[in-house]
Amino acid sequence: MRILLPVSEGTFLDVGCGAQPFRRLIPETVLYTGIDTADAESHFGYKVPNTLYFEGTTWPIADNSVETILCTETIEHVLDPSTVLDEARRCLKPGGRFILTVPFAARWHYIPHDYWRFTPSSLQHLLTLSGFSQIAVYSRGDQLTVACYKAMALFTPWLFPQSGSPVVRLLRQFAGLLLSPIFILLAVIGNLSLRASFGDDCLGYTILAMRST
Repeated sequence: MRILLPVSEGTFLDVGCGAQPFRRLIPETVLYTGIDTADAESHFGYKVPNTLYFEGTTWPIADNSVETILCTETIEHVLDPSTVLDEARRCLKPGGRFILTVPFAARWHYIPHDYWRFTPSSLQHLLTLSGFSQIAVYSRGDQLTVACYKAMALFTPWLFPQSGSPVVRLLRQFAGLLLSPIFILLAVIGNLSLRASFGDDCLGYTILAMRST
């Protein structure tokens, strides 16, 4: 994102924008619009000022009006992902750029509103069906990254206990603090391995595509 977003120009649409974490990377000269589903607050806990909230599957954006669309970690929460891809094509100008990210080796989250995990083959297929071309799929991390993050997830309940009596939570947190050097080491190794490529497993995929003219 630090490479792709700062070179954006013209109009920019952030779909399923949540808390708009990537907005700071977009140049101030770019016309930014963030949109999200009307269920964002009840399903995912997001309600952010200056966001357009909509109902249904049609976005409140004009046809052929946007140079860049960003959609991060969103379509796995949509029962029919093709509706998102079709809307993205409709709103993009011919030759417009679509930046999409999806999880792969990720826990079931925002239960029950988490429906899909996509492979590179399925992403290529779905985007082609929706009228995109020049599709490039990049993995985020590898098997080592996944192993580190899964191991870190085992430590999290000890570092941040949510259940049990106050005494039990305190004891768990104390044990978690003793184990924290291992947690930190796993985090360092996991982040370093994001630059590597080993095996077919990964945390997720980043996809770049263009709207066909």
